Parts: sequence; C-alpha cells; structure tokens
Amino acid sequence: MRVVGENIEEPRVMATRDALRLADEMELDLIEISPKAEPPVCRIADYQKFLYQQKKKAKEMKANQSKVVIKEIRFGPQTDDHDYNFKLKHAENFLKEGAKVKAYVFFRGRSIVFKEQGEILLLRFATDLEALAKVEMMPKLDGKKMNMILAPKSKK
Repeated sequence: MRVVGENIEEPRVMATRDALRLADEMELDLIEISPKAEPPVCRIADYQKFLYQQKKKAKEMKANQSKVVIKEIRFGPQTDDHDYNFKLKHAENFLKEGAKVKAYVFFRGRSIVFKEQGEILLLRFATDLEALAKVEMMPKLDGKKMNMILAPKSKK
C-alpha cells in the first residue's frame, strides 16, 4: 500500500504490517483513503481529527450549494393584456431574484381547442423576457397544461 501523511516526506509503498507499525510508532491511526487505487492509498493521521475535517468539508459544501427555486405563473388561453402585463412584471421580479419561472397555460373543459393560442401566449411571454431569461424548456402540452420553463441569464 502507498502511505502518505503529514510526518512523511514523500509517499512510499510498503507492506500493511510495516505501515501499521509506523502508525503505531507515531501514535496515530492508519486510514484507508483510496481502496480502489493501485496500490491502495492510506494516510497516517489522527482518525478523530480526520472525521472532524470530513464533516467540516461536507458542511461547507452544503452551505455553498445553490437551491433552485421555481416560481409558477398561470395563464388562461384567453388572458387579456392587463393580466398578461401584471404577470409579466411578477416574472421579471422572480428572475431578478434568481428564481426559475414555470409559466403554464391551463386549459379547462373545451378550451383545449385553443392550444395554439396558449402556445402563442407562452412564446410571446418568452420573447418579452428574453433580456432577463433564457428558455430552458419550450412550450409543451402535458395533459391539460402547456408548460414552459425560463431560467435567469447568468450574470457575468
């Protein structure tokens, strides 16, 4: 096995028995880091300190994760201009906050015959927001809903 550690100048390959004896002499633990490597890699270190550092790294990684928020905006197939503009302003605010926007047209009863109007409405919505967002999913009919997802453009 390949042995590394803080007190070892350069990594060296040795037998398991020798590595255990060396760790005992230093009053530390032999920790297997990469069992699938050829030869396996082990570190001579304090095991409790090693676990603490692993937990700390995991906590930092979790804190740095960005949570994706999806806000929904619902239209009807015959949404008039005032309602459209009102919902457009809400979508702009959501995108500026960094949230994704899921816009959908909900078809009730026989209004499914107006699916072309729903698609036109969603495409108009996407073009009005193209300065702030990019289309992640084009309008697609899914049962009684026609969905479209917009993601905020990255700020560079």
